[in-house]
Amino acid sequence: MQKNKLSLLFLMLATPLMGQRTMGKAIAKLLKGDVPVAQVTELSVNPSYITLDAREKEEFEVSHLAGAHYIGYQDFDPKKVQELVPNKDTTVVVYCSIGVRSEKIAKKLIALGYTDVKNLAGGIFQWKNKGHEVVDSLGKETERVHAYNKFWGLLLLKGEKVYGPENKK
Repeated sequence: MQKNKLSLLFLMLATPLMGQRTMGKAIAKLLKGDVPVAQVTELSVNPSYITLDAREKEEFEVSHLAGAHYIGYQDFDPKKVQELVPNKDTTVVVYCSIGVRSEKIAKKLIALGYTDVKNLAGGIFQWKNKGHEVVDSLGKETERVHAYNKFWGLLLLKGEKVYGPENKK
């Protein structure tokens, strides 16, 4: 009986670690790596960087980085970015939940002629995991973060996970 309890305990402790490796591999396969990366620490000490949120509107409304501009993913409009950031030499950091969607949007910005575009490594999940604040649609600090879905939400280790359009946990 004791052996079964130890096996169960091992399985309970090891499964999340195996899941982290599986998700890490999945992210690595999804990312092309051809966009420069900004680490969370770099962004946190450079308030002059323009931050662009490449998630969907419902995700942005739950929370986003303070000062970030919503540009979306499905409804991305290059004209909106050109209005927000007319100087194409400005340092722009694009983020999403984990970095996949933002990498694709960053490539579009580079194709538009922006010269200093970076993808936030680990996205808003890593930002929150490193202890940085996020704000809601009213600009108030919140612990809530839209976790995209339950699989990718496993990467969000801090904060309150929110799923779906109804903002359910």
